[in-house]
Amino acid sequence: MRAMVLEKPGAALRLSELPQPTCGADDILLRVHACGVCRTDLHILDGELSEPKLPLIPGHEIVGSIVAKGSNVTRFNIGQRVGVPWLGRTCGHCRYCTSGRENLCDEARFTGYTLNGGYAEYAAADQRYCFAIPESYRDAEAAPLLCAGLIGYRALSAAGDAQNIGIYGFGAAAHIIAQVANWQGRKVYAFTRPGDAEGQQFARELGAAWVGDSNAPPPEPLDAAILFAPVGALIPEALRHTAKGGTVVCAGIHMSDIPSFPYFILWGERKICSIANLTRRDGEEFMKIAPQAKVKTEIETFKLEQANDALTRLRIGRIRGAAVLVMD
Repeated sequence: MRAMVLEKPGAALRLSELPQPTCGADDILLRVHACGVCRTDLHILDGELSEPKLPLIPGHEIVGSIVAKGSNVTRFNIGQRVGVPWLGRTCGHCRYCTSGRENLCDEARFTGYTLNGGYAEYAAADQRYCFAIPESYRDAEAAPLLCAGLIGYRALSAAGDAQNIGIYGFGAAAHIIAQVANWQGRKVYAFTRPGDAEGQQFARELGAAWVGDSNAPPPEPLDAAILFAPVGALIPEALRHTAKGGTVVCAGIHMSDIPSFPYFILWGERKICSIANLTRRDGEEFMKIAPQAKVKTEIETFKLEQANDALTRLRIGRIRGAAVLVMD
């Protein structure tokens, strides 16, 4: 099979010919149709996430059809279309796994990071951590739901019943979860890089009540803010615009250092929390909500061998919505 391979952090991906993966007892083998390109992939390539398996096939927003399965696989059938997310495996018996917090498992394995992922024509995955894909989505449209959508959904859930939601960074996750927030009757305040007129127009098209630069004050206090931009300096900025009792949710897996800030902008029972990975329950819930909310993913597609180009476009903020590799 063809695959894009990372041999060492800082290097470009290399197009390679590799054997197809084999199935363990709990695994399914997928013919990959599409795989989303995520900012987490950039963090891995840049060495900011420092413990990848190497060499590595990145990619953790995989949509494909099952062509083979292990002896224990009962959830899915040959030919069925499924999605593979970031969370690839957990131990199942630690304090986190047994209390509904498997996303925090210390022995967890992650697709496209500590397990090979979907920048390839075939991928193997543990069936217990995969999801059926809603029929209303085509392959490439469904791929961003598997990380941008799932992490966005977990971040929105962490915001509680906040009505005025600030979203910092209007990329793949934000453009999905803004639609869910609007469907739930919330007001979305979208913050982009200063001067990003295209991003601000995109947010308006998706129903944002207000759009502005990340250093601009919103017209009214926020009940919660969600940070998708991996910029630590935005945390005190968001706190200044969040009402008492509100929450600032950091949704990224990596962030630049947070600068010191005066205690009074946190005081008033404001909270800062992070989002770590996802649970299978998140996935099952969101795969039902997405079609109900009529979430439409805006995508730009690239061929497998164009993965480096897609990553470069993502790095410089030139992707509208989400980038997706397509294999067919």
